[in-house]
Amino acid sequence: MNVFDNALLLLQMRNLRTFYQPRPNFKETFEVNLQRKLVCEAIGTFFLVLTIGCCVLGKTDGVIAPIAIGSSLMVMVYAGGHLSGAHYNPAVTLALAVRGRHPKAEVPAYWAAQAIGAVAAALIATFLKDARGDAVAPSSMPAAGLAEFLYTFALAYVVLNVATAKANAGNSFYGLAIGFTVLAGAFAVGNISGGAFNPAVAIGAGVMGAIHLPSIWLHIIADLAGGFAAGVVFNFLNPDDK
Repeated sequence: MNVFDNALLLLQMRNLRTFYQPRPNFKETFEVNLQRKLVCEAIGTFFLVLTIGCCVLGKTDGVIAPIAIGSSLMVMVYAGGHLSGAHYNPAVTLALAVRGRHPKAEVPAYWAAQAIGAVAAALIATFLKDARGDAVAPSSMPAAGLAEFLYTFALAYVVLNVATAKANAGNSFYGLAIGFTVLAGAFAVGNISGGAFNPAVAIGAGVMGAIHLPSIWLHIIADLAGGFAAGVVFNFLNPDDK
């Protein structure tokens, strides 16, 4: 056997070993990736709700609380956008699923992670501030529901346009736009509805007494409706942006 034959035999043996090496299991890879996404969603939602709780329970007056809350969302969006999409909001997750940019099968898991992060933050905020809120029901349920619907729609609509539209691909301002939408909503209608614009925030705020707990159903329904409507409207306005 000459040198050429030996080289050919070694190459064939190497290819055979490569062929029989175990391939990564797609299901296992998918589950690991989903777990990472869910941890990221829980962390981002946690710090958003923790900021809300410490500001509200600490009775931060004036413009500081909305600025802190909007800023917290902004930095968490930048921190987790490349990992999970940085939704931190069940209404945004729903909007992205309707838009076709988030797997529908992952929606319940995302919602659960966001709710867990929100409840954990609420409990820690009440511990840190050694206080609970004493929020009462909105003076007008229809007005509160409409306010939540409109600004959740605005938030999800902004997310879809700045973070998923082809025309804005690769931009560096998406986090700023998302954070400032929450800031604008808090200033505009915070005294009408509590300014949740996020079912997970509503749950966390209810746990710490910052939103009237028996009334959180209003926030959950209105916020999810706003997110769904934003997805539908985006698809209508951008039929070629798939």
